[in-house]
Amino acid sequence: MANLVYKRVSTDQQSTARQDLVLDEAGIEEPVVFEEDPGTSSRLHPLQRPKFGELLTYARPGDTVHISEMFRLVRGNQHILDVLDVLHRDHLALRIHDGAFSAMDLTARHPRTGELLSTVKFMVQTLAAAGELQRDLQRELTSDGLRAAEANGAKGGRRPAVAAAQTADVRAAYLEGRSIAALARDHRVSRGAIRTAVADLLPDHSAADEDAPAPELPVTLDMPGKVADYLRTTELEPAERTALDQGATVRRGQGYTLRVNAVPAVHRQLLARCQPLDGAQGVPAVPAQRKARREYENRVSALTP
Repeated sequence: MANLVYKRVSTDQQSTARQDLVLDEAGIEEPVVFEEDPGTSSRLHPLQRPKFGELLTYARPGDTVHISEMFRLVRGNQHILDVLDVLHRDHLALRIHDGAFSAMDLTARHPRTGELLSTVKFMVQTLAAAGELQRDLQRELTSDGLRAAEANGAKGGRRPAVAAAQTADVRAAYLEGRSIAALARDHRVSRGAIRTAVADLLPDHSAADEDAPAPELPVTLDMPGKVADYLRTTELEPAERTALDQGATVRRGQGYTLRVNAVPAVHRQLLARCQPLDGAQGVPAVPAQRKARREYENRVSALTP
């Protein structure tokens, strides 16, 4: 019987680190992982999400679906009941490893009618309603707090930049010895806005800084498992080893891919390291490894130089 793990985050700024920790502590044997693309909203019905659909297609009777907490999978009463009906239909078990639902057998059915036990349905609806109430209260409190702040003269959102008409005065005051903090208070902007206005006057500023390229941002690429297996046996630079060690494993049938998050330069270095998979002098290439390397090369080559 297979252990099917489902993971999801609501925005592309979030990570699955907490889910990974809970699931790792659960000691799930040989997990088959299905992870939604970052930013998959909880508002989308679980049965309409791509990866959960793949999980249900992959599943066989007797398999167990594992999630870190219920709200990674569902949102609201009807979502929960719809999912439980499908799991019951397909003879799948559900195991939740953290939160209010973790102590319950949500797939328990009446021995004669086969319907979801009334006590389970009651607890599911009660806990789901409590979760929705908590989120609604948080939104209301946030809204009230913003309104109170606005009534006191504060404004939400990013603080404004220095107005063009005031830039000369700010620069002159800074040259006269006025501090950045004092100028920020005087003009009701952030300290960062003042630093931007006087950037070329700051002590550590140099002309070369203006022409310096913007730093590379990390990019997530799926590395074929055969490439990852080879690189793990290869001597790597610290940044390369860190990127590899922190990669997230995504099961693909009998194999897997490693979801690696790193700056493009590190991806290119890792690609160069696995060049021998194309075959070296006197050592023939293994077709599957060569195919995996070229697949990874196509993904790395698609990155903007």
